[in-house]
Amino acid sequence: MKKLINTVDAVVREQMEGMALAHPDLLRVSLEPKYIVRADAPVAGKVALLSGGGSGHEPMHSGFVGQGMLDGACPGEIFTAPTPEQMLACGLEVNSGAGVLLLVKNYTGDVLSFETAAELLHAEGVAVRTVLIDDDVAVKDSLFTAGRRGVGGAVIMEKIAGGAAEAGYDLARLAALARRVNLNTRSMGMALTSCIVPAAGRPTFTLDEAEMEIGIGIHGEPGQQRMALASVDEITTRLASEIIGDGAYTRVVHEFEPATGEWTELTLVNTPFQPGDRVLAFVNSMGGTPVSELYAVYRQLASICAAHGLTIVRNLIGSYVTSLEMQGCSITLTRMDDEMLRCWDAPVNTPALRRGV
Repeated sequence: MKKLINTVDAVVREQMEGMALAHPDLLRVSLEPKYIVRADAPVAGKVALLSGGGSGHEPMHSGFVGQGMLDGACPGEIFTAPTPEQMLACGLEVNSGAGVLLLVKNYTGDVLSFETAAELLHAEGVAVRTVLIDDDVAVKDSLFTAGRRGVGGAVIMEKIAGGAAEAGYDLARLAALARRVNLNTRSMGMALTSCIVPAAGRPTFTLDEAEMEIGIGIHGEPGQQRMALASVDEITTRLASEIIGDGAYTRVVHEFEPATGEWTELTLVNTPFQPGDRVLAFVNSMGGTPVSELYAVYRQLASICAAHGLTIVRNLIGSYVTSLEMQGCSITLTRMDDEMLRCWDAPVNTPALRRGV
């Protein structure tokens, strides 16, 4: 294992210390418990956005803390969910009195921790809502989830919801918008190589030189199929076809109701992409893929979208949701409406994404 680390048990703490030193104008960092908040938190009158998950996916989520995105993020250990205590402390620090919206990727550990955190925040008098992120079309269920996994859609939701929160949306309206973003977002990824979790010291899985894995998760969990290595156009076509061809998907989600402190069930349906849709196209590196190769993916993706009558109105290309040093990519498409476009275009100032400021 070759990594730029000192000791395995110091990886996350030293990463957070580095962020604090690099971005004191944007962030405040707590090491016990571990969380990161925007430097000006709490922002008076503003609903606070809080997310988190296992480390190893940077810049998600810690790199998206700041104006126009998250108010707080809770990093767990590598590929390990943060604790409810982390989220409670972070939520109390970012809450201005307007409430806290928890954005939860659909992984079992994350869901359990966020559910407990919502109840703890409610007990402290904080108005709190939750929205689930489950945009991965590769698998319906896995060892890590009941239902689809939350992947690249997290970045899109955090940016759109972040712009809306800065514009003064109240908690209920903000949750409804975030839920709509999720319903209109689909993603799928692939891997050329595995990643190495520092505590394990060896690859999570092995691929021969002439193999690739289609439909992987962001923790290196298995996907749909292991198959022979193909060209970038063939890989892009496979991923995009799965996304665009994905049919209606119905599932029941549990969301926290701040008025009652109870969990409610919502039946939600993702509707398929249709000719005439406007979309945001997100091509993401899994950590080890150079941006030059991502642009080759985008080239083919743009052609495929045009052939299906989809108009790309915004794009994002780069390393935003990683799996340590894994080589590979993911594609995310989000059907956009005028409100979502307006919030996407709003100014943002975070360590990993900055424009309009």
